[in-house]
Amino acid sequence: MRGLLGKEILPRKRKAALALEDGTCLIGYGFGATKKAAGEVVFSTSMVGYVEALTDPSYHGQILTLTYPLVGNYGVPAHSKGKISPPFESDGIKVAGLVIHELCEKPHHWASRKTLNEWLMEEGVPGIYGVDTRMITKKLRTSGVMRGILQVFEEGEKPEVEKLLEEVKEVPDPNLRNLAYEVSIKQPVCYNPEGKRTAVLIDCGVKNSIIINFIMRGFKVVRVPYNYSAKEIMEYKPDGVVVSNGPGDPKKCWETVECVREIIEEGFPLMGICLGNQIVALALGADTYKMKYGHRSQNQPALNPETNRCYITTQNHGYAVDANSIDKTELKVWFVNANDGTVEGLKHKQKPVFAVQFHPEASPGPYDTEFLFDDFIAFMKR
Repeated sequence: MRGLLGKEILPRKRKAALALEDGTCLIGYGFGATKKAAGEVVFSTSMVGYVEALTDPSYHGQILTLTYPLVGNYGVPAHSKGKISPPFESDGIKVAGLVIHELCEKPHHWASRKTLNEWLMEEGVPGIYGVDTRMITKKLRTSGVMRGILQVFEEGEKPEVEKLLEEVKEVPDPNLRNLAYEVSIKQPVCYNPEGKRTAVLIDCGVKNSIIINFIMRGFKVVRVPYNYSAKEIMEYKPDGVVVSNGPGDPKKCWETVECVREIIEEGFPLMGICLGNQIVALALGADTYKMKYGHRSQNQPALNPETNRCYITTQNHGYAVDANSIDKTELKVWFVNANDGTVEGLKHKQKPVFAVQFHPEASPGPYDTEFLFDDFIAFMKR
């Protein structure tokens, strides 16, 4: 079947529905797995990087809406499970479901090995296209992120809208779960064992790109579960400790918070990224809160008030550090968001500790703040 301009139109065999807790229900076309998924509906304004986004553990428990209108146009590359292989940020898709406006079924890229539709089908993840993602985004920006159900129906099956709208009222908030536990490894893993320095990485849902950045700089990286104790971490004789990104409420990671507090007291160099920024804040007596709709994009401006220099950053978080709670701690604000003034980075006033809310490893970009990994190495040398 072809459209007016000769472009091939996808056979629209399966219906799909997205039901939101405010009573909205959108009907579109299904791709990926024929199944039902529930989660927190969020949006990202990133224009590229859908492979990185779908495999980012920070999206665990969420139904992701991409605002960029055409998705899937460069396909999906080959992936070796169990190995760190960019652009995949973990071993598989972490989002509960995917919402897009238009699906490309005929991708064109030298590295493409399958379509987005095929990949989601293999991973058992439902997707919906042919819906107004701009309207969804405006709704989430106005009302805040909300719980939702995404269902892809069998061919010929009709969506039962009223039933879905009743079901969505009972969907539990995924942030009430310890999502970091669900995505963290269960046993330690070592990368680049011949590295000259050792970084212990506390895995709260780490992106592979963070590990790659340390390996590129000659580090031996020991990745440990999110609930490892400070005593267990110190047995590896680290030159520095990194607290990773991850999903959900940082206050659910109380074991990590306690561990980080002890490590900071011992004076070890420590770096926090995204969720790690919030955990560092909690460990030193500050507070965190849930944002209305979070920051999920590749164009968030992080301003350093000391230098007045602004960096364009990649972000993916729904919680933030309460700026009013920092004064009573040994921390000082290092970066702020130029759009809304939220805290984007913290530094300890005396000890070799810093944390950022954004992603210095970027992936897929921009790479403005990759220098922070080198700053952390300088901390270790001192």
